[in-house]
Amino acid sequence: MTADMAFECLLVSHDAHVVCMVNKLLDNLSINTNICLSSSKALDQLAKGSADLVIVDWQDDSAELVGNIRKSRGWQKPTVLAVSLAKGPVPGTDVLLRKPVTPEACAKSLRAAYSRMMYDYRRHCRYSVMSTVSATDDRGRLLEVTVTDIGDGGVGLRTKEDLRIGDTLSFRLSLPSASRAILVEARVQWTRQYGAVGCQFLRIPPVDLNILHDWLISKNKVKKPSAEI
Repeated sequence: MTADMAFECLLVSHDAHVVCMVNKLLDNLSINTNICLSSSKALDQLAKGSADLVIVDWQDDSAELVGNIRKSRGWQKPTVLAVSLAKGPVPGTDVLLRKPVTPEACAKSLRAAYSRMMYDYRRHCRYSVMSTVSATDDRGRLLEVTVTDIGDGGVGLRTKEDLRIGDTLSFRLSLPSASRAILVEARVQWTRQYGAVGCQFLRIPPVDLNILHDWLISKNKVKKPSAEI
């Protein structure tokens, strides 16, 4: 086990064949697995913790479980994979593994689920920066802001200046150990008390975007798969 973060999976099934096959492949992807035999127990477990992936061996009460996952505001919204006889997409789920389950089909579905989990992780993950920069807004004002964190889609700021939702800011940001500062243009998405501001990227020059992406990848702490599937 490394210090890297491992994804968590909740596997809801009482079928020994499904559990054995899926669990082995999840282990190859370095995903920690918790097994529940019923949807009611799965709801209880999700209420107490979180999961990046929920695999549901489809039963009569599975739709209620998935509906509760999608409606909940308190949980991180996981990727949901349905193991089902359905020929087409199952409402509320992201990936389908059709029965009868074969190793090849299982591996293909789990690869799709893993790719989606990595996309969501990179899109929402934020890394601390704490760098004070001079920014220019769309009214021509020069503002001092502190970039507190950055991710794939935007930045978090703190400032004593009066910023409103919809304002745009342009600034150069030096990322620790990056080859040079990057130019960022971002729009204010939300503001909070005490000067906290959330911004979405509007434009980053292609070369600078590559620098940002390489830097974010270098910060990626997700545990790598132990084997290909």
